[in-house]
Amino acid sequence: MGNKGGSEAWGFIKQVVAGRWFSVFAGLIMMIGNGTTYVFPTYSKVIKTQFDYSQTQINTLGFAKDLGSNIGIIAGLLAEVTPTWVLFIIGAFQNFIGFFLIWLSITARIAKPKFWQMFILVCFGTNSSNWANTAIMVTSVRNFPDRRGIILGLLKGYVGIGGAIMSQFYLAIYGHNDPSNLVLLFAWLPSLLILILFPSIRPIRIRKHPNELKVFYQLLYVSILLAIFILFLTIAQKQVVFSQAGYVGGASFVVSLLCVPILIACREELLLYKLNKQTAGPSVTVSMVHQNPPTLPASADSEIPEISPSCCENIWNKPERGEDFTILQAVFSKDMALICLATFSGCGSSLAAIDNLGQVGESLGYPQRAIGILVSWVSIFNFFGRVFSGFISETLMTKYKLPRPLTFSFAFLITCVGQLFIAYPFPGSVYLAAIIIGFGFGAQNPMLFAVISEMFGLRRYSTLFNCGQLAVPLGSYILNVDVVGKLYDMEALREGKKIAGKGLTCTGAHCFGGSFTILAAATLFGAVVMLVLAYRTREFYKRDVYKNFNEEIWIPQTQMEFYRLDSKKSIED
Repeated sequence: MGNKGGSEAWGFIKQVVAGRWFSVFAGLIMMIGNGTTYVFPTYSKVIKTQFDYSQTQINTLGFAKDLGSNIGIIAGLLAEVTPTWVLFIIGAFQNFIGFFLIWLSITARIAKPKFWQMFILVCFGTNSSNWANTAIMVTSVRNFPDRRGIILGLLKGYVGIGGAIMSQFYLAIYGHNDPSNLVLLFAWLPSLLILILFPSIRPIRIRKHPNELKVFYQLLYVSILLAIFILFLTIAQKQVVFSQAGYVGGASFVVSLLCVPILIACREELLLYKLNKQTAGPSVTVSMVHQNPPTLPASADSEIPEISPSCCENIWNKPERGEDFTILQAVFSKDMALICLATFSGCGSSLAAIDNLGQVGESLGYPQRAIGILVSWVSIFNFFGRVFSGFISETLMTKYKLPRPLTFSFAFLITCVGQLFIAYPFPGSVYLAAIIIGFGFGAQNPMLFAVISEMFGLRRYSTLFNCGQLAVPLGSYILNVDVVGKLYDMEALREGKKIAGKGLTCTGAHCFGGSFTILAAATLFGAVVMLVLAYRTREFYKRDVYKNFNEEIWIPQTQMEFYRLDSKKSIED
């Protein structure tokens, strides 16, 4: 009996770890490591102080960060022809090498790098996020093809809140003693999480779960509770000086909340486990069709892309929206052109605002601890924007047939308001701006990837969503370096104020007033472009966008099949 009980327990554990919901949990945890992208304002101050860089140079490094985190074409193309574990291994080692070398340089453990070398290090380190991001997103969208807005919102939400979570881990492990250790944490923790959890991310397609949406909402509630706790924790840290034990206690509670999705996964797999045991019982009638499973929808397959002399002949012979486009058909479409134009101006200006938030706070006289809170708030409300945009845009699209680009446009308008709060500041306006810009930019992110999947299909999704975000770093560079950075340096030169260890510094509302007015105008332009796309696609979104994925299909999960038990206790195929 003991051996049988132990065998059943071990079998259930294996089923949980191999299950689809544990895969979701693993994806959420690994996405936290990608949140390092949005903590750049914190560690950029260490780099600026250590190497006496100007604001233009720091903004150029911000562009390096944006370039690295958005250039995922190689990862996308490799995902077409290799298993996902290859992408995870590459990403883990690239992350460690990139951030570890940055840490060595700012702690003077290696020779001071030249500026172009630091540019490459920042770009290389942040580019590592694309490998795990591509593998997780593509696999998850294919596992939940008719819930793609929701799953993308959750996954990208954990990227948004990842920066705040990592900051709490940093405080618990290292305290406030040396800010450079934040970069060291970025080097080893995300890489370790990837190496532990990546085997769980793989295609796992089973019959459509009857309570699938309910489970996603439960994951949403847990995530919101996590974000609210971190929000209040950061507010408390702003008001009270925490001891090291206090930081450890806060981080421990964060870890406990992060583990709740495991309990949800265990519950769902327990239902499946009991169901499979019932199939062997004499009181249960089982009806199975012993034949080959039906062919999966083409957009759910992962095939090696074919290259033929005629591949360029069909560029202009495009399929209907929602069908599977080739890479060239999508890239040369008017819809993709509008998407890129909107992301160039809207997402690029949003990133430029986030990258300069720390310097904005400094120029307006906010204390250093308050600046750290601002960065954490951007991360937290980035999360809220991502998860709510995923769930809300999905509801508006499926229930009310509203085009998803319409919600995308609204996200740009929200961000524009936050940028104006910085351009024309008032007491406490930067805190409001951090909340609004964080939420607005977060809302933009999952909708970009969802819109691309809906318009161009899933067959080449790994490459196409990486193509869609290529315009973001270009917009960020022009607006961040050529606009914000140069206008700041002009104002600083006009003041002629040089502070030891900080270089040429500007103080006052005028430092960022003109540049953030330009950012707000660029974001408004992005909103208008998205409205044009919404108008073009209004008829497409009136149809059932997920019609190809509404039918239940046979697919094995490990070595079992999911069969639904009906009210008569019979299992029907």
